[in-house]
Amino acid sequence: MGRKNKGRDVSGIIVINKPPGLTSNQVLQRVKRLYNARKAGHTGALDPLATGALPVCLGEATKFSQLLLESDKAYDTTATLGEIRSTGDAEGEVVQRAEVPPLSSDAIEAVLATFRGDVEQVPPMFSALKLNGRPLYELARQGMSEAEMQAVAEKKRRVIHIFELTLNDWQPAALELSVRCSKGTYIRTLVEDIGEALGCGAYVSRLHRTACGPYHSGQMITLEELEAVAAQGDAALDELLLPMETAVPHWPQVDLSLHEGRKMLQGQTVSTGLADSPSVQLWAVDSGVRQLIGIGRIENGQIRAQRLLQVTLPQTV
Repeated sequence: MGRKNKGRDVSGIIVINKPPGLTSNQVLQRVKRLYNARKAGHTGALDPLATGALPVCLGEATKFSQLLLESDKAYDTTATLGEIRSTGDAEGEVVQRAEVPPLSSDAIEAVLATFRGDVEQVPPMFSALKLNGRPLYELARQGMSEAEMQAVAEKKRRVIHIFELTLNDWQPAALELSVRCSKGTYIRTLVEDIGEALGCGAYVSRLHRTACGPYHSGQMITLEELEAVAAQGDAALDELLLPMETAVPHWPQVDLSLHEGRKMLQGQTVSTGLADSPSVQLWAVDSGVRQLIGIGRIENGQIRAQRLLQVTLPQTV
């Protein structure tokens, strides 16, 4: 018996404005269903409480997912002061309360300044970090003690980088912040640490991702908008997809002949006079043809593929 068709071979990237209350995987599955896509993946989970930019890769674009997982991110967040919560956000139980001291813009700025640049973080205990293949949040809900979780989280201590940390507004018990940060940054932990430095504790009451790698708020579409377009058919949906190369917009493009492109698709290297480069886009180019075939690097006069797309190039006459 032949295999059943499990969806369309559609490739591209769409930036969803994730709504609150859904997991990133639930959003992914809805997008995959709407596109009837054979393959799909997202590029970095947002907590159910969080909203904002969630790029979804379809088809061959899933080969760029890891690059986007490792890219810089940007967020707007509200840090509510005077409480520490079990999960670091509004979904957790209150574990400690403290009086918020009198604050001033200068006092807040002095604290924020200490969190810019390289910063050590211990990830939150309620996180997707894994122990023996199981996420910590799952172990926490099944009775792992706080001390045990803290010991595991401590082992995952890492250095992250805060490129920008801006105070947009503040009230006596809340800070409105914008953050641009490196991969692996937990905004819940950043907010908790800022609260500790202010002497009163804090938790994330709002989190909205404004950018994920090269993708930003201006490109976002809601699930409701996507569903409305889906009613118009596959062609209308496909027009919304961003090309795969938008995942690596600043990488140099290397033009190959169709013959060289076929060699690379067969796992061979191609000689070049171009300078060494760790990250390049690979394009097969001929009259009337310009097709992305993958990404790679240039090393010692050789172009080497790192990730190839499943494409068929036309035969040269």
